[in-house]
This record gives sequence, structure tokens and C-alpha cells, in this order.
Amino acid sequence: MKILFDTNVILDVLLEREPFVKPALYLLAKVERSEVNGFICATTVTTLHYLISKALGQKEALRHIKTLLSIFEIAPVNRAVIEEALNLNFPDFEDAVLYVSALTVGADCTVTRNCSDFKSAKIPVYTPDELVKVIESIQSVLTS
Repeated sequence: MKILFDTNVILDVLLEREPFVKPALYLLAKVERSEVNGFICATTVTTLHYLISKALGQKEALRHIKTLLSIFEIAPVNRAVIEEALNLNFPDFEDAVLYVSALTVGADCTVTRNCSDFKSAKIPVYTPDELVKVIESIQSVLTS
């Protein structure tokens, strides 16, 4: 399963944001163990660096970025992605870019805490809690 992670889900783990950290951490652990293929958008990397350096300092930001790069694949953002995102009917341009980037890598779904901005998405969009349930139900079927 290929999953594109929205920035907010990664931040929930890195900044230990309650009550969101537990399901987000579960999903990141699935990526780290190669049980699912995790992607983050190229724009997510720069956004994370900026926000983490403000919250935790430059050294910690670089450490976290290096860790993320070791477990996630990067979904590209190029001119074609941006132009396609401009033509979508998304309320938030950043989410449109993330969505098109997900399509570019063939993601099966996107995980975000902001599902309302992805109403016109043509691939499933889950909250972390919803995706945990989906993954657990798939695992249950596979082990039965």
C-alpha cells in the first residue's frame, strides 16, 4: 500500500501533539518497518524543516529531516504538478499540490487530519485514526 502523508500527520509525531500522536506514530512505524510504502511531498520536507527548527531548533530539525528521508520516499513537485494543482477545485492550494503529487507516485491514499480540503480527491483520503482501522482490517483478513 502506497500512502502519502500530509505534513500535519508528520508534525503530530515530531512535536508529540496530543491527542493525535498515537495513530500518527502507529502509521509511521508501519512505514519504518516497510509494511507500507510511505511518501511525503517534496514541499512537506521544507515546511517541516522550517516549523521544526522554530519549535525545536536547527540541529533537531536537521536530525528529524534526515530520519524522515531514511524511511520515506519523496513525492515530486515540479511544474506539471503545480500546473495541475492550479486547475483543481481545492480550497487550499498546498493541499492541491500534495494531492497531485500523490497521484504522480501512484499513491493508494492520502492520510491527513484535514480531509475536508480533499473532498474532490479521486483516491481515498483518511484521517490517521481511519487509516489505522483500514490497515488493521487488511491485516486481520490476511492472517485469517
